[in-house]
Amino acid sequence: MLECFEAMTPVLCEKPLAPTLLESQEVVAADADIIAATGASLLSVGFMRRFDPGYVALRRSVRDRVQGDPLVVHCISRNASAGPGTTAESAITNSAIHELDIIPWLLGSPITEVSWQAGRSSRHAEGGLQDPAFMLLRTADGTLTTLELFLNAQYGYTTGCEVVSERGTTALPEAAALPVRYEGQCRSDIPADWRPRFADAYRLQLQAWISALGRGEPAPLATGEDGLRATQVAQAMIRSLHSDGAYAKVLY
Repeated sequence: MLECFEAMTPVLCEKPLAPTLLESQEVVAADADIIAATGASLLSVGFMRRFDPGYVALRRSVRDRVQGDPLVVHCISRNASAGPGTTAESAITNSAIHELDIIPWLLGSPITEVSWQAGRSSRHAEGGLQDPAFMLLRTADGTLTTLELFLNAQYGYTTGCEVVSERGTTALPEAAALPVRYEGQCRSDIPADWRPRFADAYRLQLQAWISALGRGEPAPLATGEDGLRATQVAQAMIRSLHSDGAYAKVLY
């Protein structure tokens, strides 16, 4: 990425921004130097959920405050099986990182405090991975978010998000599925992984990036600063993981 900056080449970086907090800080500092010199950033971060039509509609509903202020957010992220070598730490930095970005984006308030919890682990979790894990995120406005991260759910891929407000709730719509009725049963297929669920989000994000470059405008994607903040929240979550679930402050 730094080589691209040296060549003054725009970069769309897949999440997370970098493997470590220090590297993330170095990338953002390098991009800040470019902004200071040219007035424009070369860096965009691929948090594609910001372009998912369901999340966009959910955010609009939250921001309109039709149901009053949000009080609690419930998130679910389940995969059929974890990738090889997945650890509790990489589950945070590679999987939960999506919620660590989308919750501040959704609520318009930064995450200030986190806690990581785990109970009984699935027999399908390998290498000592504690799975599922349960995470708590508190934003500066006082809203509490829960996240169930289950990487070995076996049945397929599911992403859920429900915002509980003062006068009602708003939930992320389920991905469209073909209902099948046959031999006294009704079923619908569940995607095996994230690709069918977020195909539109990836397409819309890439198109927005390319279109902005073509017009010479700032890309409307997550910024390097957004990627750094998500990494800072992830590091706080890892500190909680290694402190028996004690609440950890996010150090921005």
